[in-house]
Amino acid sequence: MKKIVFAVMAVVALGMTSCGNKTQQAAPVDSVAIVDSLAEDAATGIIDQLKAQLEAGDATKLQEVLTAAKDKVAELIKQNPEVAREYVAKVQNYLKDNADKVKAVVGDNAAVQAAVSAIADVEPEAVVNGLLQSVGDAATDAKDAAADAAADAAAGAVEAGKAAVEEKANEVKAAAQQKVDDAKAAAQQKADETKAAAKQKANEAVDNAAAAAKQKLGL
Repeated sequence: MKKIVFAVMAVVALGMTSCGNKTQQAAPVDSVAIVDSLAEDAATGIIDQLKAQLEAGDATKLQEVLTAAKDKVAELIKQNPEVAREYVAKVQNYLKDNADKVKAVVGDNAAVQAAVSAIADVEPEAVVNGLLQSVGDAATDAKDAAADAAADAAAGAVEAGKAAVEEKANEVKAAAQQKVDDAKAAAQQKADETKAAAKQKANEAVDNAAAAAKQKLGL
């Protein structure tokens, strides 16, 4: 589209300069309209991709599109900062108008949140001055911080898991010891009962023997 616009402008310019016998000068080129046209052409493609991923609810693909959008800004800055500024503004307007959808897809994904911020939080005027990199660095720092937080959370989960396993092991050990103690108590009780029964029989035998002896003696 960019090439087409410039080609048309070139043809128009040549057509006007060919009328050398006319003293009337050609009308000035509307540079604002050209900038807006180029920005619109560049933004339309990325916005269509953003729309597709929001409808699909794919956070990973959405992050890839946002990264591509940021890369496109860097490319446009080198070519024409004014076009880059308008491009950023148009993409930001789309993200703003669809903030609820973006939030629903992004959720708590820190990496995608950073990718959104890399575009949504940049000042369009800063783009003209080539300051997009600072925002990109901030987004990278946010992403790194999120990664560190995730690593700390994972480490905490591992420690919590270890503590839970150790607690469960202690519970199992305590339960096993209780069973051993219960078995010992039951065995001791049984032994005491057997000993008492044997003693009772022994006493009864002695009493019976004494009674038999007395009977024989006629006592």
